[in-house]
Amino acid sequence: MVSQFPEENDNAPIDLTSDTFMMSQALRQAQKAYLAEEVPVGAVIVRDGHIIARAHNQVETLRDATAHAEMLALTQAQEVRGDWRLTDCDLYVTKEPCPMCAGAIVHCRIRRVIFGCADPRGGAAGGLLNLLQQPTLNHHSEITPGVLEEESVQLLKAFFHEARLKKKAGFSD
Repeated sequence: MVSQFPEENDNAPIDLTSDTFMMSQALRQAQKAYLAEEVPVGAVIVRDGHIIARAHNQVETLRDATAHAEMLALTQAQEVRGDWRLTDCDLYVTKEPCPMCAGAIVHCRIRRVIFGCADPRGGAAGGLLNLLQQPTLNHHSEITPGVLEEESVQLLKAFFHEARLKKKAGFSD
């Protein structure tokens, strides 16, 4: 079986600190969300080349509209650090953060946000708007879009396709 993660298909050594590898870890979290029938978004937070937080969407599971992967990962990282300031941390997330998550990212002072696929209708890291680099705010995060974009898009498409089929089947019963 060929892995969907490029590093696992190459004969070259895996760079465990590369954006691609870290995003593959966020995709693993997104797959957990998918299996839990949550919108498949996953996030990891990295400090000094080590993952200090991992999370996936749990909005339905926790019945909490704020339980986005980014929000849950930020909370975990703050616990690990013993500080709400995450200035030396990078966030990898499979989908461009929404305005709520982008606001929390700015408040936590995340150094860099790396995301898989853009969200032109609701993203707040350059899609609909850019809160992460808003000139009037006290902190700005560097943004790296499009890392493992195709894998992120395919997982979301599969999820929403299945959701539409389930909804359609429910109406025909």
